[in-house]
Amino acid sequence: MSPADFRHLGDDPVYEGYIWNVVVGRFVDPSGAEFTRDVVRSPGAVAIVALDDAEHVVLLGHYRPSVDRVVVEIPAGMRDIPGEDPLDTAKRELREEAGLEAADWELLHVFLPAPGMTDSTVHVYSARRLRTVARETHGPEEEHMDVMSVPLEDGLAMIRDGSIEDAKTVIGLLLAARRMSG
Repeated sequence: MSPADFRHLGDDPVYEGYIWNVVVGRFVDPSGAEFTRDVVRSPGAVAIVALDDAEHVVLLGHYRPSVDRVVVEIPAGMRDIPGEDPLDTAKRELREEAGLEAADWELLHVFLPAPGMTDSTVHVYSARRLRTVARETHGPEEEHMDVMSVPLEDGLAMIRDGSIEDAKTVIGLLLAARRMSG
């Protein structure tokens, strides 16, 4: 069985939002039977592991209404400007959320956060050689966000003790630590 054995027949819109669209996707399986799945169509997102020269990582205390609490995360954001390159989105989000720019960028990975329900991808970058710039916050969550700098080892310990639960942050910090260790 290969993906070519399945066919996507089309999408029937259910909800069209500012960023996400919910559709009922129509498909045909390898035996020829049709089936449907609810799918969230997304432009994707970016996430940034911003590391300073002392190997401190930038973390955010970000209120998330969907879970009604503050979540510790790396800087990140939606690819909400049509046609914008993921790296340009990452640069914009790092400036907006953390008030930083970086001279060195590296794509660490592109992952599927929830392929059972969405076509979203997350591009995870490392950003090095940081310099402070003015933050450009958008919305109450970003205006009240805590920007922290912690040793990378402390960030990894926060994963182990459950203080960091956010998937993109776990993936980003683990990838950055692995990259730094060779």
